[in-house]
Amino acid sequence: MTNPEHEDLIRHLRGIQYIVINEVHGGFGLSKEAKLLYLERAGIAYTLVPGPDRHTESLYGPQVEVNGNIWRDNDIARDDPILVDVVRQLGRQADGSHAILKIVEVPAGVKWNVAEYDGLEWVEEVHRTWN
Repeated sequence: MTNPEHEDLIRHLRGIQYIVINEVHGGFGLSKEAKLLYLERAGIAYTLVPGPDRHTESLYGPQVEVNGNIWRDNDIARDDPILVDVVRQLGRQADGSHAILKIVEVPAGVKWNVAEYDGLEWVEEVHRTWN
């Protein structure tokens, strides 16, 4: 029987990057619980403010402000170790209202970016282009 923590350590030592993507149409997003857990673990002070209207707040909960500005979870680097840990810990409870999040493994040293079509995302290697 394998130990998942041991397997993660082996992948880390071999040089694996972990990247969070959304695997369905709709777009990347974290649940309210995942957003607050991320901010707390990152040590970022925040306040909760009412949403712009009752309908939006009933769907998504209150808005999160950091330094007086609305904080957006899609500004988090997709390879942020705190983000990866939050998604691992919460599983499906980390998914935003239009998202099913997935952690993708990419070899270390590969330059990558997240590409998407209609919110469905994938990780692709950055290639050189000329024109």
